[in-house]
Amino acid sequence: MNHEQLKSDKTSFGFWVYLMTDLVMFAGLFAAYAVLHNNTFGGAAGKDLFNLPFVLFETIILLTSSFTVGLAMLEVEEGNKRTAMIWFLATLVLGLSFLAIEFSEFSRLITDGHTWQKSAFLSSFFTLVGTHGIHITVGIIWLLIMLWQIKVRGLTTSNIRKLNSFSLFWHFLDIVWIFIFSFVYLIGGIK
Repeated sequence: MNHEQLKSDKTSFGFWVYLMTDLVMFAGLFAAYAVLHNNTFGGAAGKDLFNLPFVLFETIILLTSSFTVGLAMLEVEEGNKRTAMIWFLATLVLGLSFLAIEFSEFSRLITDGHTWQKSAFLSSFFTLVGTHGIHITVGIIWLLIMLWQIKVRGLTTSNIRKLNSFSLFWHFLDIVWIFIFSFVYLIGGIK
């Protein structure tokens, strides 16, 4: 095994460890939400606040961004820098759209007086969904940096390794969102 392969294996293993720690964190946030989602302190519940068609649209945008990341990585494997960048730019636009929708939802809730201070339900909701949004923001910054590195340096071994990690991170966030959509919005919007 050469030095470059050993470095790649260590990087990959380390990134998987990071993803597992993130998984544990999100599991804790989901557990807190599960315990607190009925504690509305006499205020509004999820069924009163959630706009399911709006959130479904947001979900479709994020899942589509997972598809575009996959297409970009296929182009990376083929060595097609230009096409890969186009798909990564599509991912960037979709990620920014997702964040804009989430920001719009948070703004609407806060403007209507449904802040994280109102109840344990709202506190756990804003914490769980907001933490996911922060991760999406980090992913967008990471993607911007990677686009610049690809433009300047091309599809180097180092850049491909970083793009593989980014792809895992983005797909992980999509999986977390599917659970948020199902557990928080669908169940909460119906109950």
